[in-house]
Amino acid sequence: MRLRTLPLSLAGVVLGLMLALRHHDATSWTILWLLLTTVCLQILSNLSNELGDFLRGTDGSQREGPQYSLAQGALDTKDFRRLIALFAGLCCLFGTAMVWSSFGTLIGWQPVLLLLLGAAAIWAAMHYTLGKNPYGYRGLGDISVFIFFGIVSVAGAYFVISHTFDTLLVLLPAAAIGCFSVGVLNVNNIRDMESDANHRITIPLKIGSRKAKIYQTALIVTAWLCMLLFTLADFTSGWNLLYCATLPLYALHLRIVWSRDGKSLDPALPLLVISTFVFAILAGTGYLI
Repeated sequence: MRLRTLPLSLAGVVLGLMLALRHHDATSWTILWLLLTTVCLQILSNLSNELGDFLRGTDGSQREGPQYSLAQGALDTKDFRRLIALFAGLCCLFGTAMVWSSFGTLIGWQPVLLLLLGAAAIWAAMHYTLGKNPYGYRGLGDISVFIFFGIVSVAGAYFVISHTFDTLLVLLPAAAIGCFSVGVLNVNNIRDMESDANHRITIPLKIGSRKAKIYQTALIVTAWLCMLLFTLADFTSGWNLLYCATLPLYALHLRIVWSRDGKSLDPALPLLVISTFVFAILAGTGYLI
């Protein structure tokens, strides 16, 4: 299930949730269903990605990253198809419960919009590497991650609590989390360039390792600029800058990216995931204090 990826998927939702709670109330049940839906969507994505990569021969012995259950023979494809069906069902169940708990109905443009958004998220989670023409193999993973881990995650969570977009400024922190999330995918793709070369198209394979590292730097800088712009536009106290405490972590991440290649890039991935999660927690806390 690759549980170490969960902090990244929760980062955007937690930030959107905390920003909404500044001005709106929410029941504990709504928050619970929201978090459970997020966790199940991430696990569904992880399971689908592993099955898709295995079926296409991407996760072979030449892989630079960790070996997973299918490649090791611990589980077979039937096990994975059952798990995918289970978590797709849980996403539907928890997502529907979240909408009902938040709005008290499934009828109306707001509940229907969220249900359609949930259906799109389930489709995206499953078709990154699965299906006849997975978009993750056509160099479209970065766009999808930015949309679903950033915009949908932060703005969607905000909408679940507030029932409205009373400020479009929320798109700035959403873009920040989106850029950080794309950065995680980009580092993963830089690390796996050799094993991916014969199987899929990725941004690093298109532009080369050095330009991919420049792209990584641009993603991190853009994310920080977006969050700083949000802070300037919606400044209430010095606590709003609490997330700046994570800046050294991002500097360390970029140092690793620029000084290493291949498997030695592994430490840059969990560092960016944890940094983004802490960034989101501190950013949200800074506005709740």
